[in-house]
Amino acid sequence: MDSQELAIHYVCTWDEARALVDAHGQFWVSNCGCREGRGGCSRSRMDVCLMFNQDDQGSGSNKKEITRAQVEEILKEAETKYLVTRPFRNDQNKAVTDGICFCCDDCCGYFIDPTDKCDRGKLIEITDLNNCTHCGLCVDVCYFLTRTMVEDKINVDRDYCFGCGLCVAICPEKCIDMILR
Repeated sequence: MDSQELAIHYVCTWDEARALVDAHGQFWVSNCGCREGRGGCSRSRMDVCLMFNQDDQGSGSNKKEITRAQVEEILKEAETKYLVTRPFRNDQNKAVTDGICFCCDDCCGYFIDPTDKCDRGKLIEITDLNNCTHCGLCVDVCYFLTRTMVEDKINVDRDYCFGCGLCVAICPEKCIDMILR
């Protein structure tokens, strides 16, 4: 895919997000523009627009430099609140990732407006339905609507999977993995 065709945002797993963070030494955070625009978020705090580039303005207000420990707090919140990690690319050079948005279906523009473009991650889910108990927990965190319940059974439409890995994290049976797309 030509870099000009790439969207500003793409999806990755929490582990991939940690690797992006580990590649940087300085961090800035601002309020999330989506959360500010909608008056807050029922899932998480407001200041979750993480930037690796001091010149990036962020999507919301109150930009400030933060420590690695504060970045870890944001990453931990993403895991406990089941937020999708959506890194964003540099406007001038889309081969460079400038930061990470932490998104959910409550307030984030992408999930509210499906015409907002976002690239799929390099991973995709694979589910062992033979070991699945069809509890439905993964359906609740699948903001991309890959996973649905049909007649009390999990239905997986992999065409909708963006590769966030939230289903892997919540599955009590550990019957979901992420593999290369």
